[in-house]
Amino acid sequence: MSCVGKAAELRPTEALSYKMVEDELALLDKSINEFWNKFKSSVSDTSCQMMALRDTYKDINKAFTEKLSVKLKEEERMVQMFLEYKNEISRQNKLIQEKKDKLLKLTIEVKDKKQELEVLAANIQDLKEEYAKKKETISTAKKASEERLKRLQESVDLYKERLGLEIRKIYGDKLQFIFTNIDPKNPESPFMFCLHLNEARDYEVSDSAPQLECLAEFQENVRKTKNFSAFLANVRKAYSTMV
Repeated sequence: MSCVGKAAELRPTEALSYKMVEDELALLDKSINEFWNKFKSSVSDTSCQMMALRDTYKDINKAFTEKLSVKLKEEERMVQMFLEYKNEISRQNKLIQEKKDKLLKLTIEVKDKKQELEVLAANIQDLKEEYAKKKETISTAKKASEERLKRLQESVDLYKERLGLEIRKIYGDKLQFIFTNIDPKNPESPFMFCLHLNEARDYEVSDSAPQLECLAEFQENVRKTKNFSAFLANVRKAYSTMV
């Protein structure tokens, strides 16, 4: 028997109950379909949102990556600039230190030169004072020498006039003493000897003509006594005994 037949055979109460079940099933089926459609729509919207979020993330990530790359490059440039600046400062500090060392060296040299100049100035002053003293001594000695020369010239003139003595300056810083008026038979006949100062600044007699045996003794006496007039008188007397 078919379902329709069965339904026709059902009682009115049972038919109503069956109708309600069918309606509920239809309503449930409709609800399920609506839920499914909403679910599919929701899933589709979510998928679209996910795609949009993914694209947005990609864009944001790309922009962030680009900004980060620019930032890193900027930081690298800043680090490079810092290192170059640091190296430049180090180089400048080295140059400054070298200049300080040179300046210190120059300062020391200038100080040493100043001390040398002070010492040199003191030495020059000492030399000036010594020169002044020597100049005064020389002046005094010159005056004394001039006075002695004057007296010697007077003595020479006296010796020449009375003793017939002539004094000549010859080679080797020697003085030649020539006596005349000794030999009565020949007054112009010369009797001579030479005299000079040796390295010890002592009188040294040589080149006697005629030769006097006692000339060495006279030489020793004049070295001791410094009495040159007596020496000349003794020499003339010795020559006189030879005629």
